[in-house]
Amino acid sequence: MTLAICGTGLAGSINTAIGNAILLGGEALHIEPAIIPANAVEHEVERFQQAVAQAVQQLHDIRHQIPADTPSDILEFIDTHLLMLQDKAIIEAPVNSIRDEGCSAEWALQLRRNQLVRVFDEMEDPYLRTRKDDLDHVVNRIQQILLDRPIPEALDVSSRIVVAREITPADAILLHNQGACGLITEYGSPMSHTAILARSLGIPTIMGAHNASRTIHDHDSVVIDALNGIALVDCDQPSIQFFRQRLASEKAHKQALKTLKHTVAETRDGHKLRLLANIELPEDVSLASDVGAEGIGLYRTEFLYMNRQSLPTENEHFQAYMQVVQGMQDTQITIRTLDLGADKQCEHYPEAGCSPNPALGLRAIRLCLKETGLFRIQLRAILRASAFGQVRLMIPMLTNLWEAEHARALIDDEIHNLQLSGISVDQQIPVGAMIETPAAALMADSFADKFDFLSIGTNDLIQYTLAVDRADDSVAHLYDPLHPAVLMLIRGIIKAAEQHDKPVSMCGEMAGDPEYIPLLTGMGLSEFSMHPGSLLEAKQLIQQLDYQQLRQQANTLS
Repeated sequence: MTLAICGTGLAGSINTAIGNAILLGGEALHIEPAIIPANAVEHEVERFQQAVAQAVQQLHDIRHQIPADTPSDILEFIDTHLLMLQDKAIIEAPVNSIRDEGCSAEWALQLRRNQLVRVFDEMEDPYLRTRKDDLDHVVNRIQQILLDRPIPEALDVSSRIVVAREITPADAILLHNQGACGLITEYGSPMSHTAILARSLGIPTIMGAHNASRTIHDHDSVVIDALNGIALVDCDQPSIQFFRQRLASEKAHKQALKTLKHTVAETRDGHKLRLLANIELPEDVSLASDVGAEGIGLYRTEFLYMNRQSLPTENEHFQAYMQVVQGMQDTQITIRTLDLGADKQCEHYPEAGCSPNPALGLRAIRLCLKETGLFRIQLRAILRASAFGQVRLMIPMLTNLWEAEHARALIDDEIHNLQLSGISVDQQIPVGAMIETPAAALMADSFADKFDFLSIGTNDLIQYTLAVDRADDSVAHLYDPLHPAVLMLIRGIIKAAEQHDKPVSMCGEMAGDPEYIPLLTGMGLSEFSMHPGSLLEAKQLIQQLDYQQLRQQANTLS
């Protein structure tokens, strides 16, 4: 009998995967207390130290296997784990427990892990909570070695569907390079770094499929339907044949879409739209170029701050921005200033997100206006890059006009400072507002007057308008982009931009969804910024639309 397992599907141009399952790690490790004989203590210490050394070597081997063009922050992610394997707090305490208490290596390591986790939890620090995940990755790698269990790089995953409790970004790249055709994880958010990588790599993935490791076994026949967020186990032959045909159609469709790269995003009746790309890393420019994006509508810069031991310098910022500017060859590039806080933390500003509800706390422009030194470093780098291309600067999470005025004053001040230093900048660099709160949406007329352009961030706008955490499974059904309140706010933003003759785009997930593009086009939106993997599909749809008909239909909406 076919078993269906549900989760959050990460859909792309290829939504289907068919293969036999291979479990990565299986169930969570359960380490039982164990005492060793006194005459075996030093041997146990040596066994532990050898396991740590082997873990270090494994990570070095993974680092060498990862292609040179892999995003730099993934390498930094691995480097963080290597540093943790040198941390005395992790590698010395277990040795003391083995010698002083006669614990087995596994139990001594587990005791230390539990002690560190309790410290993290008691501190209630968001950044340290994310470090707890890294701690578990490192500890589990050592435990796998001690228990003589297989590790990802030792498994033959070619044409297999990998099932795991969770998968690190580094492992996601490694599994992709080894030929895995699909991923299923029990935990993980669709906005996590692993999810972002899975989309970029084009791997059909289902995240949050609870108990998948218990219900799917090695060699089980599995079908991933990422479009619907379903994994099917042990399908009958007619069902397998259906999904094989669908997979073949998806591959053919993906190939056919490539022919649209150099065509215009224009409706049947001649209305031209602009399709831009959202990127997280400078290396993503190649993805945008490959699909013919007309520019970068959203460059999220906060990944420059994550998984590293020190804050990025002005020059590091500048080099990253120049990589994008040069890669996009004189097209428009919108760089969003950092949006740390909420789900994206930085070690050096752990107070960002420490509130009981970090999504409503010190984040984005609020953090930047509190820590102006941090903000000025990024502004200077963006302004320097503006001398070399069509760079626009965008401010996220605005709710008040005084935030806009303060931010503009800092930008003007840094333009002045750079000019005094003889550094070229675009003195008229366009500065825009990201409209992603109900307050900003309701004040769109005022923000359109203050800024050079507007960009609608639907991810947060919908979440805040409907008071729904879209990462919370229990209320996910209430997250509705078509809710009348959401549509009223979007319409108001577009009208405000039109009245002030200012460009307006949308850079949230809604912009790349074929379900919403016709409605948004009818409402007057003419710039859509989306994940590069969605762009050609959106262009194909647009070329089939009738703009005037959509305008008439949109005007009938209340």
